[in-house]
Amino acid sequence: MDPLHIGILISIVTILVLSSGIPVAFGLGLVSVGFLVAFEGIDSMKILAETFFAGIAEFSLVSIPMFIVMGAAVASSPAGKDLYEALDRWLHRVPGGMIISNIGACSIFAALSGSSPATCAAIGKMGIPEMRQRGYPDGLASGAIAAGGTLGILIPPSITMIVYGIATETSIGRLFIAGLLPGLMLTALFMAWSLFAAHRGGYNFRDAAAGFSLAQKLEVLPRVLPFLAIIAGVLFVLYGGVATPSEAAGVGALLCLVLVAIIYRIWQPERIWRIISDSMRESVMILMIIAASALFAYMMSYLFVTQSVAQSITEMEVNRWVLLAIINLFLLVAGFFLPPVAVILMTAPILLPIIEQAGFDPYWFAVVMTINMEIGLITPPVGLNLYVINGIAPEIRLTTILRGALPFMLCMVVGIVLLCLFPEIATWLPVTLMGAAL
Repeated sequence: MDPLHIGILISIVTILVLSSGIPVAFGLGLVSVGFLVAFEGIDSMKILAETFFAGIAEFSLVSIPMFIVMGAAVASSPAGKDLYEALDRWLHRVPGGMIISNIGACSIFAALSGSSPATCAAIGKMGIPEMRQRGYPDGLASGAIAAGGTLGILIPPSITMIVYGIATETSIGRLFIAGLLPGLMLTALFMAWSLFAAHRGGYNFRDAAAGFSLAQKLEVLPRVLPFLAIIAGVLFVLYGGVATPSEAAGVGALLCLVLVAIIYRIWQPERIWRIISDSMRESVMILMIIAASALFAYMMSYLFVTQSVAQSITEMEVNRWVLLAIINLFLLVAGFFLPPVAVILMTAPILLPIIEQAGFDPYWFAVVMTINMEIGLITPPVGLNLYVINGIAPEIRLTTILRGALPFMLCMVVGIVLLCLFPEIATWLPVTLMGAAL
């Protein structure tokens, strides 16, 4: 059978298997083993264990569980509540300060936790009822939180960027820097749309009605600033070349555990163990997906599917921007059905040579790819953030949340267009801080 036809068959079977609800790692492993045995015989089983282990035998992967511990420590504490209150108290006189506070809290908490669902749950539990009480429409209130939660996979430190760096053998520190300005740009676009939508809906911004004294504004800062200092410190040591991502993640995780113990008095052994066990569960899940994706990538390469697809795309006589549009559409559809980590591991090694041959910067493409994955987080049928919001605010219908999130998806599309028109948004800061990539 022709490799391209094999690739189409693999795609169909993979979608069907993953649609059954089987865990992603086991689904990818099952498809990989099945096609290797079907086309190469039982002897192909000899290399499965070695290939599976090689997928996670990478020192830089140590940073993933460490960043997850860092996020779990923050998510298990009232840090999200304090962050939300601090922004609300300082921005209450700004027109639309409530929704700006919520999106700002989402962006910061997402950077701290690295988890979109955790961000939606932590900020949404406080922000959605408060916005509804002050008259914001249900769709806008829920959609803003759902979209704000996606910022965690773009604003550093980002697990998704780490996975992309490992999959493509690019600098994780440079990827973190590349995602910073685009992350802030998306945050600004979300805020701008929210204010416009609220104005258009006739909301008159009564946020300034409840005033806060200077003492009340300063009261919450000692509980918030240490966590912000950790983010700044992790980014500084990475950007300055002081430490590797694994070293920075390890120190960040330790400091977060110490801070939640000191500030929130979370030092009971059972609560600390809950943080560690939750982190271990999520880390194993991600590492299993990485290992299974390595096996899947080996199967695709062994059957010459990867090479054939790359060659076919390369031979397409189209403008490079048309090529990029096709790739973006493909990533968008993939993000509808698969989690970001799986999509990146399965597609980035194939797409990167094509992107570089077309003259695009690999770090810039990482940002574009990540924004595509953000859209998938608030898009059915997977759209995890939509279901998290529906779980914490069941009185808001899922269709209302989806309609509220749709304009934020368009904001992300606008962000991708801006990155295409002005790639320096993603490339200027890495070049300025770290020099040109080799």
